[in-house]
Amino acid sequence: MTTFAQVTDALAGRLEAVVGRAHVVTGGPDLEPYARDETEDLRYPPEIAVRPKTAEEVAAVLALTWEADVPVTPRGGGTGLSGGALPGFGGVVLSLDRMDALLEIDEPNLACVVQPGVITKVVHDAVEERGLYYPPDPASYAACTIGGNIAENAGGPHCVKYGLTRDYVLALQASTPNGMLFRTGGKLRKDVAGYDLAQLLVGSEGTLAVVTEATLKLVPLPAHRRLLVAPFEDLDAAARGILAVLQARILPATLEVLGRSALEAAAEHLGRAVPFAASEAAVLLETDGNDARALDDEVERIGGILLEADALDVVLADTPAKERELWEVRRCLGEAVKKKGLHVECDAAVPPASVPALFAAAAEVAREHGVEEISYGHAGDGNVHVNLIATGFDREEGMRRLHAAADVVFRRAVALGGTITGEHGVGCAKRPWLPLCRDEVALEMMRAVKRALDPKGLLNPGKVL
Repeated sequence: MTTFAQVTDALAGRLEAVVGRAHVVTGGPDLEPYARDETEDLRYPPEIAVRPKTAEEVAAVLALTWEADVPVTPRGGGTGLSGGALPGFGGVVLSLDRMDALLEIDEPNLACVVQPGVITKVVHDAVEERGLYYPPDPASYAACTIGGNIAENAGGPHCVKYGLTRDYVLALQASTPNGMLFRTGGKLRKDVAGYDLAQLLVGSEGTLAVVTEATLKLVPLPAHRRLLVAPFEDLDAAARGILAVLQARILPATLEVLGRSALEAAAEHLGRAVPFAASEAAVLLETDGNDARALDDEVERIGGILLEADALDVVLADTPAKERELWEVRRCLGEAVKKKGLHVECDAAVPPASVPALFAAAAEVAREHGVEEISYGHAGDGNVHVNLIATGFDREEGMRRLHAAADVVFRRAVALGGTITGEHGVGCAKRPWLPLCRDEVALEMMRAVKRALDPKGLLNPGKVL
């Protein structure tokens, strides 16, 4: 097993000299939040947490920990679902929460410059006031940070049309594990000068470098949006409706599917009725554009396509209040699942046409292992969040059943041409299953990159590989 040096009083004192004594957490209840993220109920306490304010302070902290052979776990908003911010080997948690400045909104170049600790929704709101749009919107966008989104290559409901975080990262400033700052990229749409280091860091889960600043691409904010919900009597019918919309050369901004268990969980969590909770599946579809009349025509066309595909109904959210209610149903599901008890989330992704097969496999696997399942996700891009829940068991037996069921779900997803994670990352929680979807040659290439950039293995150890 890998072993690292521990944090000494001398190192703690040197870290305090860099960031200030008030920004070094050394024990007690203040350190407890850094032992957890939103992954199941895992807990890995660090020895110390450090909260730098500037890129130079980040680099200085990393230089000190490198010299001392102490592991460092970068941390954003702590909303991750794969254990990516958990300090499994103790050491130092490098919290970037104080680096929360939105430094610039550059309207002529359709870009903004932010520090990694900025909350994603803050970016959304600030640029939308200027008539601009930053599309990536994970379910936790009101709490997660841009740095965390970059680490995980986060997605969200709107990525079916607009793409993932990687599609909006133009440039990064970052620090190497031994404390050297570097920049890559710029406010450019074309730049093929050498290796694309910015894209290497996107999705690397904080294992290769620590991002200290990001330049993000923006797009014009669509002037109008329309949100529809359509219930179906089964998932196959819902899939036919989804494919019929796409085959009609219509690309919605959002194309979500919720199974009946998800609708019931949302109703229970919200304490109110939700639309079509008795249906076996519901499709949530949003379309956007700048021509209101053309958008209304498209909505009417989409409604006809869904009805022809045997939708039981098609309802337009015709007021902002109704839109908020529908989005609340979708965005509350993560919290709704947690309230159920012991759980494991399988953030699998398959080719879009295989989404019904993955839903069916999840239900079958849950029955075979005596656990519950709540499934929902991004039907337009094939990313399904299969949540497995164990009730009525002690922790040991419940987790045994959940991990056994998760193993089968991941294997079924890969057999369908899919992957073990669509947007939450590998972290430590999904690390055992990475070989299911990456061959040994690819894994060794990943190890080689890690060795080249972090030869001591100090940066976020135990994650991905």
